Amino acid sequence: MALNVQIFGMKGSQATRAAERFFKERGIAFHFVDLKVKPMSPGEIKRFVDRFGLPALLDTEGKAYVDAGLKYLKVTERELLEKIERDPKLLRLPMLRCGNHLSVGQDEAAWKAMLT
Repeated sequence: MALNVQIFGMKGSQATRAAERFFKERGIAFHFVDLKVKPMSPGEIKRFVDRFGLPALLDTEGKAYVDAGLKYLKVTERELLEKIERDPKLLRLPMLRCGNHLSVGQDEAAWKAMLT
């Protein structure tokens, strides 16, 4: 059975490159979605939010998070989702989907689980 792996990330992201390398080394084809070019659809974001919760998707240590003032601002979940759509650098990348398996961030254990 062929795996349908989708990697949501950005070209300049070291963690995204690590995910690409992980699957390339194992001969697994994947579909890369550059979030700078094509933002995630609201439905796709919702899939990750439902599984992990919105706070788990945010890169709270990243420059984009600090620059957006999110360490200090109180924003609704809806406002936060709108910010994510406009600025994917707020997300912990990469975000992967393979069937019903999802992962957020550089998580080789989750990636290996996708292969079984």
